[in-house]
Amino acid sequence: MFARITPLSILFYVLVSWFNSAFAVTYMEVQALQNKISTPVGEVRSKNTVQVPLITWGGDEATILANGNAATTSSGSIFSEKGLHITLTREDIFTNQIKNYLKGDTPYIRGTLGMLNMALGVLNKDPRTRPIVIYQLTWSNGGDCLVVKDGIRTAKDLQGKTIALQAYGPHVYYLSKVLSDAGLSLRDVTVKWVKDLTGTAETPMEAFYDSNVDAALMISTDGLLLTSNGTVGTGAEGSVKGAKILLSTKTANRVISDVYAVRSDYYQSHRQEVERFVHGLMLAEEQFSHIVKNSANRQKQYMQTMTAAAQILLDSPDAVADAEALYGDCEFVGFAGNVRFLTDSNYPRNLQTLADQVQSALITLGLLDTKITLTAAELDYTRLKQGLTEVEDVVLPKFDTAQVSTLVQRKQQQGALEEGELFSFEVFFQPNQNTFAADMYAKDFDRVIDLASTYGGAIITVEGHSDPLGYLKAKKRGDSKLLLTKVKQSAKNLSLSRANAVRTSLINYASKRGIIMDETQFAVVGHGIMKPRNGLCGSDPCAPKTEQQWRDNMRVEFRIIQIEAESSVFKPL
Repeated sequence: MFARITPLSILFYVLVSWFNSAFAVTYMEVQALQNKISTPVGEVRSKNTVQVPLITWGGDEATILANGNAATTSSGSIFSEKGLHITLTREDIFTNQIKNYLKGDTPYIRGTLGMLNMALGVLNKDPRTRPIVIYQLTWSNGGDCLVVKDGIRTAKDLQGKTIALQAYGPHVYYLSKVLSDAGLSLRDVTVKWVKDLTGTAETPMEAFYDSNVDAALMISTDGLLLTSNGTVGTGAEGSVKGAKILLSTKTANRVISDVYAVRSDYYQSHRQEVERFVHGLMLAEEQFSHIVKNSANRQKQYMQTMTAAAQILLDSPDAVADAEALYGDCEFVGFAGNVRFLTDSNYPRNLQTLADQVQSALITLGLLDTKITLTAAELDYTRLKQGLTEVEDVVLPKFDTAQVSTLVQRKQQQGALEEGELFSFEVFFQPNQNTFAADMYAKDFDRVIDLASTYGGAIITVEGHSDPLGYLKAKKRGDSKLLLTKVKQSAKNLSLSRANAVRTSLINYASKRGIIMDETQFAVVGHGIMKPRNGLCGSDPCAPKTEQQWRDNMRVEFRIIQIEAESSVFKPL
């Protein structure tokens, strides 16, 4: 999770790629962190300032602002006004963070939720260091991607493939979730582990040059280079011929969650201080958002923050463009998002749901022995509202419905709805059925809710199909062409009506569970009889030969489609 592509990063990564491509990547064996780290547990050291870790990520820029755009808390800053004295220390090597946390150099740990779960085996050995999740900073919204070679069209095509992945990095759960949603598991692929995330000869990007590697998860900067700036790799300038980005977190924008956790012993003895730290983060996040949105009117303040972020996160005050790109690759969560993520059991992408899914993946890979409860802090969110102006939980529409309709209609006319498909599945209905009760379809609706929540940057088509038998019987009777056209249109209308009924029932079902769906994410399609399960015979549907074939045509299909290239579909902010 680093910056999006910028002119300086293009030059740097192309040169690194050309230099390193002559060397073979050294793949590594991985083991559970509890077997790898044996640092003794110490008490948190009493100092004038508390050490707080950062990682090179856009969400941490708000933390820098809270500290007064400085590594050590400056007078008049948000943290200073909260009575905090903090030293920010960037540490991108997660195992080093764990060691510092265990020794007591810092009470805090900073990483993705996946990385935190990976460390639970070692962190929970001593009750003092059991982590308590206190804050969600961001979701990754474009900073990470899955790059695939030619021939891999959908997530299902990853079955049997070899995939490169950074060991102990942010993408383990990302891969697991994509496979799971495609009906696969980590047992269906071969994982090749590499040491680093980016910028060396031991990264997923470098492994992708290996002819035996079919796919890799990496930061989007590297993905853009491999795919000729996000199109299809030409084989020139460090790209791989035929390579493309199958899926980025611009689409899968509820997979990689960045969090802060604190040691249990420190939380118990410094609860008010921890709550002030969280409140300071919330205030800074809101202020930072206002500064960015009004950068033209607040140029001095904006540049101060971005320059400080460039220095602290990228080691150069001149790397402002890369600091800006870091910000663009994440989505801040804010007050409402934290309440939803940490306390709302109905929210499909809450802490407990993600932790359970992450841990299942880690156990499959042998990186965790057993599931371990991950606890959220019991914070006073009524008190944490103070001073904030954006506290309501509002789901804003992400898509331009007219543009979505035009896009889907064009794809339907071209027979290209499968292009950009990530996942699809079907629900079936009975003859003459026009209503879709939630109690009958709850399991299917739960799956759609999970997919819609996870892949918030994708559109979901709800595609109705109709039984062609009535049309085929009419044609066999010798009915007129006009009558046959009417029968076709009637079937199309019926399929569209059923698709709409399914969509309405789904949204009502979610609403009753306290889940607000973005209705602009769903596009309804009526195929009528023209996409039968058993295919076309010439220009007409093939006649079903069995009752099962007949029933298989009575279905509604959900298709999750990536549309990152269709920028006009998204509503401008």
